[in-house]
Amino acid sequence: MASNFFTDTAVVVIVLGVMIFIHELGHFMAAKWFGIRVLTFSFGLGKRLFGIKYGDTDYRVSLLPFGGYVKMAGEEPSATHQPDPSEFQGRPRWQRFVVVVMGPTMNVVMAIAVLTGVFKVHYQRPVYEEQAARVGAVEPGSPADKAGLKPGDVVVGIGGSANPSWEDLTTKVMTSANTALPVEVERGNERLNLTLTPKPEGRDQIGYIGIAPYEPAIFASVTPGMPAAQAGLQVGDEIVAYNGLYCYSYPSIFEALQAGKGNEANLRISRHGQELRVRIKPVFAEGAGGKVWRIGVEFPNDMVVQHLPLPRAVSASVDFTVRNSLLTFDVLGKILTRHMSAKSLSGPIGIAQVSGAAYRAGFTDLLLIVAFISLQLGIFNLLPIPILDGGTILLLAIESVMRRDLSLAFKERFVQIGMAFLLFLAVFVVYNDIMKSFH
Repeated sequence: MASNFFTDTAVVVIVLGVMIFIHELGHFMAAKWFGIRVLTFSFGLGKRLFGIKYGDTDYRVSLLPFGGYVKMAGEEPSATHQPDPSEFQGRPRWQRFVVVVMGPTMNVVMAIAVLTGVFKVHYQRPVYEEQAARVGAVEPGSPADKAGLKPGDVVVGIGGSANPSWEDLTTKVMTSANTALPVEVERGNERLNLTLTPKPEGRDQIGYIGIAPYEPAIFASVTPGMPAAQAGLQVGDEIVAYNGLYCYSYPSIFEALQAGKGNEANLRISRHGQELRVRIKPVFAEGAGGKVWRIGVEFPNDMVVQHLPLPRAVSASVDFTVRNSLLTFDVLGKILTRHMSAKSLSGPIGIAQVSGAAYRAGFTDLLLIVAFISLQLGIFNLLPIPILDGGTILLLAIESVMRRDLSLAFKERFVQIGMAFLLFLAVFVVYNDIMKSFH
């Protein structure tokens, strides 16, 4: 536990540090492009350790290796000083807008660049994510079970979305805890209209309905000498039904084997379009995690791993960025309207735990988290909150409409409100992280 804590801390400091530095680099490049004097460009925060002054800019490395900052001339409005064109306040509003928005833009660009690199060498997705939302298994007593969903049903509409993929269905459910969703399903030749209410589940209190995707029980391997091999079963065979019950999800085969406790089972097998009936008796043998009831077959993990060409990698990364951006705004909107629990928000502790887990899982997982955090940092800074980039953009928009500058007193009060809000938010998310860690 202690080693994980130090690993998580180190990883999140590096990850967030890089993200914040890239963000500030965006401001710096735009300011230089428009001829705004940049007084300081610091890697890290706090006391200056060393650096070099070139022109008007002090390029420095500071004590705390956590992000960085840019200080521009005339960045703070003053009632007693008329800014000149080389200062931030002295530039046209559209140029100030570009300087401000370039920070979040760099975070989004970095997310796309990192994802493109990852997808080019390792693009991995479950097969079922892009397929129709066909139900493979339903947990007894779950919201899906209570709503009347059954294995084999195809969800053709949910919450106003038509023909959702499994990924679309999952996203809708996760963001709709305690919200009644109209669901249209196709069952054989029938179309049924049901109402499904996801329940909040887990430390983040996200929506859960208790279903698994359709994953056919096709044999990837058959172990010699085990009951399946002795019964003549082969690689490529599919279990269509187990003890008379249709099989739409291969994990349910394992559950049925354990529930049967070694009793002989009747299997309906599909082989090259032909149907076979086989009686088979499981054996109690060593498996994953100890001894379990087995028949000696393995199923594929149904993960698609590809090396995407560059154009497809870029397209996939842009699609990922757009989908997650829209999802983020959807979640924020639902939290503000109390249609989703604020417990889903994470602060530095939660980010550290996720980053550390990704680091331990492998470099590819870490890069995916880096891209995701970079995207979230960019989106967060665009929110119209005082002292964030979004707050500055809001003031510039108001001044553009009014065609005059807002008063210094108004701007000062605006910043004070923003600082108070961010302080409250910081305390809340840290408390949230601590409570979730205890659970």
